[in-house]
Amino acid sequence: MSEYQYYEFLAIDRPLDDDEQADVRSLSTRARITSTSFVNEYHWGDFKGDPRRLMERYYDAHLYVANWGTHRVMFRLPCDLLDPDVVEDYGAGDEASAWVTGEFVVLDFTSEDHAGEFDFDYDPETLLSAIVGVRAELAAGDLRPLYLAWLAAYGAWERDEDVFDRDADDDLEPPVPPGLGTLTAAQRALADFLRLDDDLLTTAAQVSPPLEETADNPDDLATWVTRLPVADKNRLLARVVLGEAARVRMELLHRFRGDTAPAIPVPARRTVADLLDAAARRRTNRERRLALQRVEDEARREQARALARDRRLDRLAEEGDAAWSRVDALIATRKPADYAAAVTLLTDLQSLAEREDRDDAFTSRITALRQTHARKPSLIERLNRAGI
Repeated sequence: MSEYQYYEFLAIDRPLDDDEQADVRSLSTRARITSTSFVNEYHWGDFKGDPRRLMERYYDAHLYVANWGTHRVMFRLPCDLLDPDVVEDYGAGDEASAWVTGEFVVLDFTSEDHAGEFDFDYDPETLLSAIVGVRAELAAGDLRPLYLAWLAAYGAWERDEDVFDRDADDDLEPPVPPGLGTLTAAQRALADFLRLDDDLLTTAAQVSPPLEETADNPDDLATWVTRLPVADKNRLLARVVLGEAARVRMELLHRFRGDTAPAIPVPARRTVADLLDAAARRRTNRERRLALQRVEDEARREQARALARDRRLDRLAEEGDAAWSRVDALIATRKPADYAAAVTLLTDLQSLAEREDRDDAFTSRITALRQTHARKPSLIERLNRAGI
């Protein structure tokens, strides 16, 4: 495959009407288009549309992958659910950017890895469905996806030294959200999609406070809803009837968490250099431990092999000439598998002779065996390969 590009867009809060679908259809005659989605693949050529424009006008989520190493995901959220000023703290060049359009803020996260051609070991059509849950999490006040995108952007510096200028070493990390050590499935999918290094994530998570597990307790949520003003409830129900159920749910969760979230201490902010250096040390230590573990494992396996070999040779010693009779019987069948078994047995007999300092006797018997079977080239070749 010389070229491959995959585009997917989702309309989550509001489906596209017929005119909007016709507008999108004018950009691609081959795309699979519904009122809530747009999917197209390109094996040659390019998409004529502008993903930024489509996100501003129609869609709430977008994912793009190309087999030259580009990963891109975008989300559109109402500004009253995700404050653009908050988002600004998590910007990191072109890799983690955002802009405001009308009542929305659009997030744009990109990961590049141009080390070589890529053959996908996954189905691109499954990616956005796994990741898109972070949009609702952001709308409900969970800022972990923003931090993950920021961290992945600076993590790319280890793959491409030209991503940032050297003075970015002194850039401070944005506020560290709680729960980095216990990501949701959607957040884990986002981190993987953006190629976020596990050592870097673990390093960053060390100062992340634990997530308050009871934040969305159903009983607490039900009690909170009963206390909402009646006018608010009526207005929200009307919007649900008009097709804004998803948006209403996000708004309610956002308000609930804002009203009930406990105060969390703010960790001291680290520099980019602090994070990358600490991650590098962690990676080096982990690789050193793994290398030592491999050496120890191999030593144990070798010890087990040596013990098994000694036991096998002990049994051969008890057999005496019966073992050589077995060799003759195996060779007599003229079958390749039996030739291999005979050579294996002879290898053990050779080791036994070395252990008992009877090399000369073994050499004499092997010489006679070679002379007897000199017209069996397959057997002789196996003996040569085995060094017998």
